[in-house]
Amino acid sequence: MATATAASSLSWLHSFGGAQNETTKVIDRNKVFVVFAQKKAKRTRKIILKEDVEYLGKKGQLLDVKAGYFRNYLFPMGKAQIVTSVLLKEMKMEEERIEAEKQRVKEEAQQLALIFETVGAFKVKRKGGKGKLIFGSVTAQDLVDIIKAQLQRDVDKRIVSLPEIRETGEYIAELKLHPEVTARVRLNVFGN
Repeated sequence: MATATAASSLSWLHSFGGAQNETTKVIDRNKVFVVFAQKKAKRTRKIILKEDVEYLGKKGQLLDVKAGYFRNYLFPMGKAQIVTSVLLKEMKMEEERIEAEKQRVKEEAQQLALIFETVGAFKVKRKGGKGKLIFGSVTAQDLVDIIKAQLQRDVDKRIVSLPEIRETGEYIAELKLHPEVTARVRLNVFGN
């Protein structure tokens, strides 16, 4: 009867995860168990963005994103594509083409700046007032009109930076032809 009570109390302990039987421990010590961590590996995908994605990147950017994000959002919405060797070659060719185009535009701007700087001074006539004062002022649009008349070149007035001109004299205007190229043009303002 004592053994029956001990066995029932032992089964009660096992049901709650209590102490185990010592003979079981001995048997477990004799066996070799190899247990690997069953931790999930991080799965990422290398992708190229087809368009700008907020908080992620710009169009044409190479990124590593989680597989689920790509599979469930980026790919179905047509915002990204998995990187392949063919795509990488195409991207490299496209970047080279864009770089060559930027270089060509910069060289054209440098040539135009050289033309503007070798011309000399542009002459502007305005109705004169008392002393050196003139009526009105010389604006960026006036300079654009003079350049078009003398050099037959179209220039956008937004790239022209002029000081405030309300008197006769010589002034220097800047034309920002390219982010890296600025031409300095001299203006002579005469009063009638």
